Amino acid sequence: MTTFLHHDVKTIKGIGQKASEQLEKLGIYTISDLIMTFPYRHDDFTLKDLAETPHNERVTVEGRVESEPSVQFFGNKRSRLQVRLLTGRHLVKAVFFNQHYLKDRMMPGNIVTVTGRWDRGRQTINVSNFSVGPKDEDANFEPIYSLKGVMHQKTFRRFMRSALDGIGDGVEESLPAGLLEAYKLPNIKEALEMIHFPLSPAHMKHARRRFVYEELLLFQMKMQAMKKVRKEAERGMPINYDLDKVKKFIASLPFELTNAQKRVVNELCAELKSEVRMNRLLQGDVGSGKTVVAAIGLYAAITAGFQGAMMAPTEILAEQHATSLAEWLEPFNVSVAFLSGSTKGKARKQLLEMLEEGKIDLLIGTHALIQPDVIFKNLGFVITDEQHRFGVEQRRVLREKGIDPDVLFMTATPIPRTLAITAFGEMDVSILDELPAGRKEIETHWLKEDALQPVLRKMASELQKGRQAYVICPLIEESDKLDVQNAVDVYNQLTVYFQGKFKVGLMHGRLHPDEKDQIMHEFSEGAIDVLVSTTVVEVGVNVPNATFMLIYDATRFGLSQLHQLRGRVGRGAEQSYCVLLADPKTEEGKERMHSMTETNDGFVLAEKDLELRGAGDFFGKKQSGLPEFKMADLVHDYRALDTARKDAEQLLASEEFWSSEEYRVLRENLEQSGALSTDRMD
Repeated sequence: MTTFLHHDVKTIKGIGQKASEQLEKLGIYTISDLIMTFPYRHDDFTLKDLAETPHNERVTVEGRVESEPSVQFFGNKRSRLQVRLLTGRHLVKAVFFNQHYLKDRMMPGNIVTVTGRWDRGRQTINVSNFSVGPKDEDANFEPIYSLKGVMHQKTFRRFMRSALDGIGDGVEESLPAGLLEAYKLPNIKEALEMIHFPLSPAHMKHARRRFVYEELLLFQMKMQAMKKVRKEAERGMPINYDLDKVKKFIASLPFELTNAQKRVVNELCAELKSEVRMNRLLQGDVGSGKTVVAAIGLYAAITAGFQGAMMAPTEILAEQHATSLAEWLEPFNVSVAFLSGSTKGKARKQLLEMLEEGKIDLLIGTHALIQPDVIFKNLGFVITDEQHRFGVEQRRVLREKGIDPDVLFMTATPIPRTLAITAFGEMDVSILDELPAGRKEIETHWLKEDALQPVLRKMASELQKGRQAYVICPLIEESDKLDVQNAVDVYNQLTVYFQGKFKVGLMHGRLHPDEKDQIMHEFSEGAIDVLVSTTVVEVGVNVPNATFMLIYDATRFGLSQLHQLRGRVGRGAEQSYCVLLADPKTEEGKERMHSMTETNDGFVLAEKDLELRGAGDFFGKKQSGLPEFKMADLVHDYRALDTARKDAEQLLASEEFWSSEEYRVLRENLEQSGALSTDRMD
């Protein structure tokens, strides 16, 4: 944008010191800031025929006052003003609440325009907006801005009108002519006029398309540039693994790889051999076989003389990984070791000495892996499981234990494609979207909360077969504010219910990590039959003998979280069950429960969750990693996002983009974002 737009907003007529300070509270300092503050909606004041207007719909009509105004007063200074209006063929009653001061403007014969809710039965309009005189035909759509009570809408609109009138040729187009023409988008000046002061719904839609595409294109260019810079700056060491050994290892596994696993293994192996350092996210639904893919990648690196490391967020998950990987890899002369905070004294010292000498090929553990005294001889491949549970700094420290090692992040949280290519746009993404053959689908049932007794009888029948069960509650202890089940109460109730028959355990987030690990070990070993817990069991607990899950107050959880919880059962050969106890009060709540009973596919549920909850709530607002878009909506604009990604890739790969004047503004925006700087890398 040119110099005019960088002027202080006080250069606009009517904006003095006080108004300028008010605008600053909205983050508006320059004319550019002002005109790029978009309305979040437009109120429609198009004149309508009451004969065609449904009951209780908002309507704008123009009419002549046909009666003397009458005013009634109530307690607490409340009032009601009523007049008769003749609008077209209809004689209707216009009612103004707490606006008795308008009486003098409602004299018989006056032409007025009113907007309000239409009560067809009573032939009444409850007025919310009013003006004297015939309606201005050019003012059908009124922009409404998010002003947080700082300033009146009418004042802000006046400032916006002045700013747009003063632009002239002072706004520079950022999108090249080729893209504007290809997608039939308005230029920047037309789009600004259309978005702030549209003459029709088509204008609004047209302008929005342009700003959505522009935002997403700039963002995707930034992501693609960061990926390009990272790959060029962080040259890795080629890992020339022994293909024959890797093939023999895969053939030794007690199961056939799924097509999805084969595809991802090929992606990993190709990247291991390349000189570009791997920076990849592996997404896989619960039970999709991420661990065996990790094992193949780690073994490939080890055959080339490198060491591998795998970090998991909890001791029990890390220990489970160590057990599985040792079982598969030790027959191939791979030395596997486990390190956690519980590894002490002489055992720890000996393990660290062997690691530094290169006598340990693969180290698996918790945060303990990133301690300063953990030194690898030749670390080549690093895997972080449930990567979102670790901070950026923790992941960086582990990566720096080697010299530019390849890095793979794994997550069992299915992320919709729209979010994956946005939140992780600077990473390569692999997806395991297929479950191993023979896996039994978990039977999921939604029942009202008064059906608890038959549910407990079903749970008891599973326990009598020697199986185990989870019971999930949303709270630890009773809350005055929330009428939901809590883990402590449920634990006490079930302890009495199963007394003398089955052992009930309790786990929640307030327990010391050692206590949590002890309880999970007891449950894993079968010493606890029923585990009552909050959502701390959501990730990384593998107890194949658990076949039953009961979730209290299931409407308290999002779809993705319910799916993660459900994934704790169904990990063995026996049929498993999940029961959702819920009395949803909203249609959205009922839809969530139906969705859970209809599919076991985490990616389908993730897309549904995104649709119901929105992008901001999908990951959680604080740690979403998602950008704040002014206009774009990742749920509804996913096609534009995908188009923008493809266009960004093509632009950055073309020589013309880096040299042609047509792309100068896009290049400048990209440079200003910092995406081309190596300082932006973790």
